Amino acid sequence: MPQNTPQKPIEISAKDLPLHCPTSDAPLWARHPRVFLEITHTGEAVCPYCSAHYVLTGGLPKGHH
Repeated sequence: MPQNTPQKPIEISAKDLPLHCPTSDAPLWARHPRVFLEITHTGEAVCPYCSAHYVLTGGLPKGHH
């Protein structure tokens, strides 16, 4: 029986901004065209290609609105 376990959110901090998917450390088999994701307004973003769920932790650096 297959398991439908949701993928754990990927935690992103201010040093990782601007956020893009796939990230630089993604394995070659998991790569897709790079897309920049807006995470600063809501604190969360989902990649339209692979559905990776990113969550911003620790707040924004100074100068971000």
